[in-house]
Amino acid sequence: MKLNKQDILKALETISAPGEGKNMVESGAVKNVVTFADEVIVDIAINNPSLQAKKKTEVEIMKTIHDLVYEKAKITVNVKVDAPTKSAPNVIKGKQIPGIQNIIAVASGKGGVGKSTVTANLAVTLSKMGFKVGVLDADIYGPSVPMMFQVENEKPLAVNIEGKSKMKPVENYGVKILSIGFFTQPNQAVVWRGPMAAKALNQMIFDAHWGELDFMLIDLPPGTGDIHLSIMQSLPITGAVVVSTPQNVALADAKKGVAMFQQESINVPVLGIIENMAYFTPEELPDNKYYIFGQEGAKHLANDLNVPFLGEIPLVQSIREAGDVGRPAALQTATPLEEAFETLTQQVVQEVVKRNTNLPPTEAIKITTMAGCSAVKK
Repeated sequence: MKLNKQDILKALETISAPGEGKNMVESGAVKNVVTFADEVIVDIAINNPSLQAKKKTEVEIMKTIHDLVYEKAKITVNVKVDAPTKSAPNVIKGKQIPGIQNIIAVASGKGGVGKSTVTANLAVTLSKMGFKVGVLDADIYGPSVPMMFQVENEKPLAVNIEGKSKMKPVENYGVKILSIGFFTQPNQAVVWRGPMAAKALNQMIFDAHWGELDFMLIDLPPGTGDIHLSIMQSLPITGAVVVSTPQNVALADAKKGVAMFQQESINVPVLGIIENMAYFTPEELPDNKYYIFGQEGAKHLANDLNVPFLGEIPLVQSIREAGDVGRPAALQTATPLEEAFETLTQQVVQEVVKRNTNLPPTEAIKITTMAGCSAVKK
């Protein structure tokens, strides 16, 4: 007997698709039917991945065709499982903080490369440019931001916001600051496991009244660990800046820092790499440059990783002295250091503008112009 495709489809309309109220043909479960003489091949897709569901579907199709079309038909049933797709990829996302437009993570794969110094000077330069800035010191085990802003003896006050008690960040040089250093004694070691450190960070993020900020800079600890993941799970980071020295040992860890942000499950845009301690210039020989840690290592790394190179900061004694006395070097006026940090900060803002133009926003509000970058307050 020669089988007819339409007869086969009509028979399959009497079978309900597994897990659906419609019949197999109406629901689209039947993908293809091929007939040749007394042979028929049925391709079908179901959502239930269990072996029992596949076998039941196969038996039901064969029985129906034998009963309704031809009892001696040679039937082949190809059952494919179409598992339902997830509604969203596994991407780490955080909660928005109303009023904070851009959140920048300042990271380094290695300690001792001047990440906190760069964070402090970026913050005060942004403030001088007219932006509203906050700094969250996320280096739980070695908080140094309070000292760099000369506020190590200050304590955040409690304020009532819409019936809730919130921490008011300490402020200096036009920058709002919160750090675990405000809640510990100077000689007290913070001996906490990861979950406790993460809880403390969440309190400083969500139990604080930051107000309106154009930029929040997060000074991350060295490495790629618990604190970094906690921050990225808590906040939608606009972008990350990686700080390194030109030295190969530091560059190897900086590369890992960039790779962390670029992981598929994290997917934080890397705004660029900053080279700190790029060269040494003695005060008595201002035109001389000594490349103590190597030359242009971070610049070459940025090119290799195809991320922007944001600029270089020289190894200058006054930067260290300014950090130790709590007055960031970028606050100096009419000096090469002020110019270096202004150029660097403009590059960072420019990369934020590009990122917000070309990629989906991480906050409801974002910077869309370079307004403020040229109007530097002296």
